[in-house]
Amino acid sequence: MARTVSLPPPRDLSHHFSTTTKRREASSIKDLYKYFLIPGIANLAGGLPNASYFPYDTLEASVAHPHRFEPSAAPSPSSTSARVLIPKESSSTDLQKKIDLTTALQYGTADGLAPMAAFVRQFTRRHLHPNVPYARGPDTLLTCGSTDGFSKTIEAFTNLWDPARDGPSQREGILCEEFVYMNAIATVKPRGLNVVPVAMDAQGMRAHGTGGLADVLRNWDLRNGKRPHLMYTITIGQNPTGGTLSVDRRREIYALCRQYDIIIIEDDPYWNLQYPSAAALEAQYRGSRSSNTASPRRNYNAHGKSSGYEFLDSLVPSYLSVDTDGRVVRLDTFSKTIAPGCRLGWVTAQPAVIERLARITETSTQAPSGFVQAMVAELLLGQQVDDAAAARNKGAEADRGWQMDGWVRWLEGLRGGYERRMQHMCRVLEEARFLVDADDAVALTSDEEVWEVVEKRQMFEFTWPTGGMFVWIRMCLETHPLYGKYAPDRLSRALWVHLTQAPYRCLLGPGTMFAPTPTVADRAWQYYRLCFAAMPAEEVQGVTERLVDGFRAFWQRKDLDGLEGEETYAVQSGNLLGTGC
Repeated sequence: MARTVSLPPPRDLSHHFSTTTKRREASSIKDLYKYFLIPGIANLAGGLPNASYFPYDTLEASVAHPHRFEPSAAPSPSSTSARVLIPKESSSTDLQKKIDLTTALQYGTADGLAPMAAFVRQFTRRHLHPNVPYARGPDTLLTCGSTDGFSKTIEAFTNLWDPARDGPSQREGILCEEFVYMNAIATVKPRGLNVVPVAMDAQGMRAHGTGGLADVLRNWDLRNGKRPHLMYTITIGQNPTGGTLSVDRRREIYALCRQYDIIIIEDDPYWNLQYPSAAALEAQYRGSRSSNTASPRRNYNAHGKSSGYEFLDSLVPSYLSVDTDGRVVRLDTFSKTIAPGCRLGWVTAQPAVIERLARITETSTQAPSGFVQAMVAELLLGQQVDDAAAARNKGAEADRGWQMDGWVRWLEGLRGGYERRMQHMCRVLEEARFLVDADDAVALTSDEEVWEVVEKRQMFEFTWPTGGMFVWIRMCLETHPLYGKYAPDRLSRALWVHLTQAPYRCLLGPGTMFAPTPTVADRAWQYYRLCFAAMPAEEVQGVTERLVDGFRAFWQRKDLDGLEGEETYAVQSGNLLGTGC
């Protein structure tokens, strides 16, 4: 018989709540809502419009089969689809199962549409994070996407700082990677937070070494404000660098966050887009041994409960897997798994944190769009019926939706599709890193052979991304013939303009877009972010070849004529910029 392990409760972290968050009171309407659910009750209390006046009778859509995309290396997409229909009113009398317009378009609580919220909670607790190491596990709350979840989390844990009113000692701070998704930084800067970058390597944030997390925290100067109590991080397919943080590195960083009492805000929109092939292919091309231990056959849940799916068990897990204190707030989104326009996601955290985030939601966005919740719930769950309704409709074809098996299979198919795009782009880049210049070659002849002495210059370097949607490249502008004649950042800007022009027509994300502080921006000119996700798979190789042709042509230039005017975005360019989380 297996021994039951008693887990500790999550720590009380309420001392990190902002002054406003501590003052928030529970919604009185939410307390009243439970009475709305009593069958047959005459509701004279709520200010609900009559559902018969909603102008929508049904919502219908043609949707993909969950097996549309193959997870294997050989793409064979299926175009089969199914039709889903959301009725005006469900035949079920159980409000926990109702997916209909009468319910979805009516006022409700911050928890959202009950079947949608229940699916997310079940998926999160049983399958995505089955081994969270604190008693009773985490809770979830629906959001209007990761940006909304992050904004509410920042509101919950930080106080506004005004330099005209407050002294430096009152200023709070947030840690982040030295290259970071800038929408997050744009959220925190207006609140006066001190943004503190931490050094990175190919995996992501470094725990130790110069500029690493331990170094930053140990040597914090209180004259710059309070030591940061928050950390924002993307740990899988990091945006913009494409790195994935190992479990061992997570443990090191988590130990430091425990030591210095830091809340970890883990933003993981790319968690299912992990690429086990990347490190092996890079090593194969470069004749080196891969140091990456990720394997498509590794079971990260072997020590505890299985997720129930081999695919999910094979993925590098969240910080939640080591979160003994309950100090991780994780942001998830349907933006990369269904569509960005859904504006639907969820937050996972210890119950006390979720309760405060729910209070913020009650007086701000309230629940996500009822249209979106209904469409996503119908896709995943189909029409939910109680026993009485099932008996009445016996023999009728059931609308079952994807269910959990279909949802996980869809996630695996998406991984396969994006991994193939990554491979197409990186193979072309790998073979074009060096410019071979034979103009001044010396010919050596013999009776049987002709040899040439050639010059080989490296134009760029990169690491194959182990997750996400981006390749992060460093331009080796020090090898350019004009290096020294022009300032490096000027040369980099000229390269960007050059690539937008015919015949190359490629739009790249400049590294300066991802620099959270002026100090980082001073060296960010070396980098560009390339997105392989947005373009059709059959175009990735051709667009990347066009890009490297542009690199080669730029290395042949003798001046920057025509490249130093107004930097405008090219029309009909190969868009390698992408957007973000």
